[in-house]
Amino acid sequence: MVKVQPLAIADVLLLELQVFRDQRGFFLESYNQRAFMAATGLAVTFVQDNHSASQQGVLRGLHYQHQHPQGKLIRVIEGKIFDVAVDLRRSSPTCGQWVGTWLSAENFQQLWIPPGFAHGFWVQSATAQVLYKTTDYYHPGDEHTLLWNDPTVGIQWPIDSEPLLSAKDQQGKSFNELPLFA
Repeated sequence: MVKVQPLAIADVLLLELQVFRDQRGFFLESYNQRAFMAATGLAVTFVQDNHSASQQGVLRGLHYQHQHPQGKLIRVIEGKIFDVAVDLRRSSPTCGQWVGTWLSAENFQQLWIPPGFAHGFWVQSATAQVLYKTTDYYHPGDEHTLLWNDPTVGIQWPIDSEPLLSAKDQQGKSFNELPLFA
């Protein structure tokens, strides 16, 4: 059984998985297509699984593909992150707005981010391992990066020092410079 909570941008969904615990530890179904569809009403096909490991203070993103948009189902298997989605759908009433939530190995929650959003996260714990499923393959030539601290979007990251960024993420572009979705 999966419980679903729409976030401030209703198309972004927080999923709470059923976890079975006993003296040995725990068991959960991290993904079940029938349960996902029944809980969300979404018939999506995932084609790729990704796994990242990061140290404390790393900020990854905000990434998206324009010609090959990806829906993402994200979960954390080690550590704690602040996960963010930015609506880039021109026709959406929430275009240019962001939503963020904490995901951790302890809360067993997942985040569904539909196609049409930029995605990124910041690592609070000493380390974090993040797994995510995507609805389209990675196309390096189609990837775009929204600047993590773009004032037009105004993400309220829960950080008090400069994050650790990749060279690509340091060169992110402002919301007004990036291609949006219809």
